[in-house]
Amino acid sequence: MATITKIQPRALVRASGGPRYAVALAVDALGTGLLRPFLLLYGVMVLRLSAPVTGVAMTAGIVAGLVCMPAVGRWLDRGARSTVVAASMLVRVLGVALLLATPTGHVWLFAAAALFLGIGNQAWPAAHAALVATVAHGRERDAALAAGRALRNAGLGVGALLATAFLAGGSTALQALAAITGLAYLAAAALAWSVRLRAHPAATPAEAGDDQPAPRMRALLAANVIYVFCLNVPEIALPLVLVTQLHASPVWSAAIFVANTVLVVTLQVPVTVLLSRFSRRTVLALAGVVLAASYLGFLAATSLGHGWGAAAVAAVSVVCTLGEIIYAGSATALVTALAPAHVLGRALARFQLSTGFGLAVSPAVITALASRGPATLWGSLAAATLLSASAVATEKDQAPRRALGALRR
Repeated sequence: MATITKIQPRALVRASGGPRYAVALAVDALGTGLLRPFLLLYGVMVLRLSAPVTGVAMTAGIVAGLVCMPAVGRWLDRGARSTVVAASMLVRVLGVALLLATPTGHVWLFAAAALFLGIGNQAWPAAHAALVATVAHGRERDAALAAGRALRNAGLGVGALLATAFLAGGSTALQALAAITGLAYLAAAALAWSVRLRAHPAATPAEAGDDQPAPRMRALLAANVIYVFCLNVPEIALPLVLVTQLHASPVWSAAIFVANTVLVVTLQVPVTVLLSRFSRRTVLALAGVVLAASYLGFLAATSLGHGWGAAAVAAVSVVCTLGEIIYAGSATALVTALAPAHVLGRALARFQLSTGFGLAVSPAVITALASRGPATLWGSLAAATLLSASAVATEKDQAPRRALGALRR
């Protein structure tokens, strides 16, 4: 299999959609970093809603975004690319506008704002991956997807840091933060729209009346629900363990989160390129093994108690982040490589559906497991992830029988 040993920055930008699109990604990520981590605080501090009500409204927005994914997939399969990306940004502009227009205490308008923000946040990853798959191919496409993720994490990190500074200003500052976020989304949508990229849908084979992805992707989509738990480990599992079980300072949680962001930004592309000598499926299975090993490492670290436990957890978090990097660099790339061209959009939409579902249920699952002790939490995560890695590794990349029959004829 071909291996990319070195990628020139200009070639990487071109493979990622071009300079204007790269700027659109950065601006969009900055806006998302400004608001998304603090949307709950906006509902509580600005709109005077209770935390449980705010949380339910936000969850409803995420679920509604997932429900819209099949329509997004069909839109992509009709050839739309930059239009869908721009639409995912514009719908969030509408969400921010509703947020700013919501009077104090009005939960339904806040729920509507969360709905539009959720739709945009769920639609963007599939639309972005489809756009990159249109302008780049093979391992160059993998590197471009990795570069997009690194750029997005950098923007999210900077946005979150800026938003943290705004918190000192209270509710007025949070409203200003929302307004700036809306302007950022609007600018990003204009830049993405200006790319004007459209694909010519591949001719659908006569036998492909069923719009389902090839059977070989079913195990991948199921396993992805478990893999994606790793994305919430630094944000939910580790702070929970550090504060409630090890009674460590919250500074440890913040330091781990910052280190995770820095590592992803700096290592996502190099690690993806380094592992391009192996098949994508092998790399994705390896990610599961690394993640499972880190979960067992967290179990060992928590057994050290208050003295060395926090430092040990921080050290093991580097291994967990490496597993996350390997997973992120291979999962979407494998979907784009496996999916037939005429159902690429629907395959990416289903992959995002599995990702969104995993992200939605993981906080409840993690907190429930953590309440039963470290062994239950980390042991269960390790076992489930190893099982998922095994399913990914053993699934065969074979063409469907009907397609093979067509080839023979």
